[in-house]
Amino acid sequence: MISYKKVTETIDGKNFSLETGKLAKQANGSIFAQLGETQVLATVVSAKDPVDDNFLPLTVNYQEKAFAAGKIPGGYFKREGRPTESETLISRLIDRPLRPLFPKGYNFNTQIIITVYSADDINPPDVLAITAASAALTVSDVPFEGPLAGVRVVRVDKELICNPSYEEIEKADLNFIIAGSSDAIMMVEGGADVVPEDEVLAALMFGHDKIKEIINLQNQLVTDEITKREFTVKEKDKDLEDKIIQSISSDLNEAIRVKLKQERSAKSSEAYQKAFDELSDQDDFNEKEFKEIFDSLKKSFVRDMMFNDKVRIDGRAFDQIRPISSEIKLLPRAHGSAVFTRGETQALVACTLGSKEDQQRVDTLMGEDKRPFMLHYNFPPFSVGEVSFRLGTGRREIGHGELAKRAVEAILPSTDDFPYTIRIVSDILESNGSSSMATVCGSSLSLMDAGVPVIAPVAGIAMGLIKDGERSVILSDILGDEDHLGDMDFKVCGTSDGITALQMDIKIKGISKELFASAMTQAREGRLHILSEMAKTIEVKKDEISPYAPRITTIQIDPSKIKDIIGSGGKNIRKLTEDNDVKIDVDDTGRLNVISLNEENCKNALRDIAYIVREIEVDKFYVGTVKRILDFGAIVGLSPTLDGLIHISELAKERVKQVTDILKEGDEVLVKCISKEKDGKIRLSRKEALDENIDNYREI
Repeated sequence: MISYKKVTETIDGKNFSLETGKLAKQANGSIFAQLGETQVLATVVSAKDPVDDNFLPLTVNYQEKAFAAGKIPGGYFKREGRPTESETLISRLIDRPLRPLFPKGYNFNTQIIITVYSADDINPPDVLAITAASAALTVSDVPFEGPLAGVRVVRVDKELICNPSYEEIEKADLNFIIAGSSDAIMMVEGGADVVPEDEVLAALMFGHDKIKEIINLQNQLVTDEITKREFTVKEKDKDLEDKIIQSISSDLNEAIRVKLKQERSAKSSEAYQKAFDELSDQDDFNEKEFKEIFDSLKKSFVRDMMFNDKVRIDGRAFDQIRPISSEIKLLPRAHGSAVFTRGETQALVACTLGSKEDQQRVDTLMGEDKRPFMLHYNFPPFSVGEVSFRLGTGRREIGHGELAKRAVEAILPSTDDFPYTIRIVSDILESNGSSSMATVCGSSLSLMDAGVPVIAPVAGIAMGLIKDGERSVILSDILGDEDHLGDMDFKVCGTSDGITALQMDIKIKGISKELFASAMTQAREGRLHILSEMAKTIEVKKDEISPYAPRITTIQIDPSKIKDIIGSGGKNIRKLTEDNDVKIDVDDTGRLNVISLNEENCKNALRDIAYIVREIEVDKFYVGTVKRILDFGAIVGLSPTLDGLIHISELAKERVKQVTDILKEGDEVLVKCISKEKDGKIRLSRKEALDENIDNYREI
């Protein structure tokens, strides 16, 4: 641990500081980072002894403390519990760009914990956490080929803003989190409201320029005190490698060219077993090392095949999309459903419509958040022909679901135009790469099947990269094996007009702007092809929603009338809901929703509501009920809150001696409003309405 040091910089008008040597000094590295009044503590600890595995055992945990925002946690125990969905997503966000920057062969258990200790209502802590984690590694003894930094870039009124406030984020039509080194972008995550590719690329490059400024700040923390630990990278057994190559070369080359996943896996297993049987009887045979060499050779063979033979594992061209088929209305009781199949990846997606009370309520550091749109992604083990125990939703499922949600959310109508809560569930039934993108396509189809008036269909495609020195190949619609053996997983979602979501992760130290631009161009071509295939199944429609979906009718009333709708102790609204078998919600603006599975019930409720809130106009006719008989006239109820007086002289054309000769309490009567006084009193006439048919005025 180095001595105390603090560096500060003003970046885009905001105070940004990194501090080390003060807190958590027994960790291998710690950084207290601050942006505005948002503060996070990042710590890194790496075990002293390596594990006997050829992988990086890295764990990243991001956690938020309720006191950071001056809150007490909810629930019975009143303390922070298991990670929230947001904490899980941010943990993944931090992990993904850091992982490629650990040196190959570093196999020491490493844990990074980032804790939010102060959260203002201006600066989100997520991108600050990425930078803090990098800085903690930079000042530690852990080998790390950084630093890197994280920034958020949004666009408000065509102006790009780095590390915006919550308010600016709400107004933005583009919102990306970008992580990168001084040389290249390492990770991208975010969405946009259908923004063209060139404008998205400009935003990413803008973010990378800001990243360089923050990295310069991290570099100021580096001193001669910092000594990175040495470790030994286990070298391959060259003799064993040569023997494996000699044994399986032709078999493995044949196996990796098999088009179908299961058959390819079986052929690969046969090649493995053949070499294993030939070599395992040797005295110095190490099965773990054998497997590592086999996997490395398989990766090398696949990459050489693409560079030299210009062909992919399943025989496709680099920019070719797998065969696509889709179907809607598979589930008759779901409000909308679709099956989307691309190659050996298949998603069954269902859309359900609900009312305002079905919105998801989420506690955040900034308070309760109500979400009218949910997308849940499920990846059961049978989708890849495996058996495993399922103990809740995994990090991967949460991350894939969030990406698909972001992609689809941009095409949804506003709640003002379509006042429904929408839930989409995607079950992956088969998987051979790009299951999250199949979810995006299936979600789009299910929404249109449900009658949701989407702005435009949206599709997603996963792009890959094979890079070796100056040689590179960009792959469209990657397989699972291509993802595993390649250098990039770049998911691009959008309509025919532009981008709605991006997610990029790389396994190398970054890619150039030119490669990035080429990948986006190739992705657009693939996306347009997918959209054209989807259009064969269903195009954008604004038809009736499912007969099994609730009917929601929205009206605007005078906010001053809300109290009349509710009534004393909720009497009026309770009677409305019970009499008509509906649900009613109304907000402070006077926006009122009537919800029922029966459209006729909605109409009846609206009639009763109109009766309650109606304004009485002079010279208009109304149906009322006699509430009280007076010596000089009758009081008539025009609504639950409005009464008017019929003077005895206005009861009939002839002279009336007693009011009871004409009316009695409880009578239904047609009247005309003849005046409204300044004090609010309403004068009515029965005699001027005698020539009218009461039935013509019953419907309000």
